[in-house]
Amino acid sequence: MRIAVIGAGIGGLVAAAGLQADGHDVAVFEQRREPNPDGAGLTLFGNAFEALDLLGLGDVVRSVSSGAIASMRAGQRHPSGSWLVTVPRRAVASMRSVHRVDLHRALSGQLTAGTLHTGNAALVAADGTPRVTVGDRAEEFDLVVAADGIRSRNRAVLGLDTGLRYAGYTAWRGVTRHPVDLHSEAGETWGRGRLFGIVPLPDDRVYWFATLNAPAGTAFADEREEVRRRFAGWHDSIQECVAATPPEAVLRHDVHDLAKPLASFVRGRTVLLGDAAHAMTPNLGQGAGQGIEDAATLALLLRGARVGDLESALARYSTTRQKRTTRVLQRSRATGRVAQASSPLAVGVRNTALRLLPGAVMGALSARIQKWPKPSG
Repeated sequence: MRIAVIGAGIGGLVAAAGLQADGHDVAVFEQRREPNPDGAGLTLFGNAFEALDLLGLGDVVRSVSSGAIASMRAGQRHPSGSWLVTVPRRAVASMRSVHRVDLHRALSGQLTAGTLHTGNAALVAADGTPRVTVGDRAEEFDLVVAADGIRSRNRAVLGLDTGLRYAGYTAWRGVTRHPVDLHSEAGETWGRGRLFGIVPLPDDRVYWFATLNAPAGTAFADEREEVRRRFAGWHDSIQECVAATPPEAVLRHDVHDLAKPLASFVRGRTVLLGDAAHAMTPNLGQGAGQGIEDAATLALLLRGARVGDLESALARYSTTRQKRTTRVLQRSRATGRVAQASSPLAVGVRNTALRLLPGAVMGALSARIQKWPKPSG
């Protein structure tokens, strides 16, 4: 089949590479002329690698990622550095971290030359007809995959948009310029209305992220200095990560997710994938993983299918992925509410509960989230 993919983010590239490897004629349209992602990191869990392996991409991603966190103590800490809860190592055994730039380059390298068309803002047909319009030119396909991110124009064109919800907090991200000694400890530190996360990268640098409860659109004159000020007095690893990051490398964005889960991921022969379909908060680290699951699910359902089989295959894709991603979106939102608690009473109750919670229970909850209900047959 001839398939168009709109958006060269992680989900779009995985879908394109997987579909192309299965023999489909794929064209990827990306509105940016230089489709390089921002200079931060991300984490992928076992469910993402199960999906990647089924597309023949698992080892490609492993080659640019690190599993170092599997040998470290991980969980949630108090700002003093004391541990609230430690998760069993088996809960993070499959977790790998990667720099977004490296991941994007590795996935792009799997595409046949000429597949990626940059500087092309593509729009779908409102009725789901498999047509892509770029400027004044319209091009026909058998299937269109819209993977154009959280603020997807195509989700709105299809009439499927439910709007975005501000989560109530803003987030900084950064990567240290040089290695930082983490003393074999990683994970998140939870305070009042703010948290700080630490993740080792393959080259021994550190990807870190921080959040702060704040009104939407809050501006800061110096982002790194604001992080330093907001987390002053927190344990040493946090101070060292911030100090080792160049000011220009500190990124910030307000956190949003979909206001409500979509009623459908499909209209006609056009499908939504990744953040365009189910943008969620980052609290479970599953944003990229769910997009990868989408891509693998779609590719598996299309294996051996003909154009005449598309209606049933796409209906199954929508039903399967709606159920799975709605559950993850809702759990991520709930986790965010707990993590971002700000009142002394709520924080006290949360921290006491974490200290009393067996790590094995946290591990079991994590394993449940990572269980991908892949399509069969």
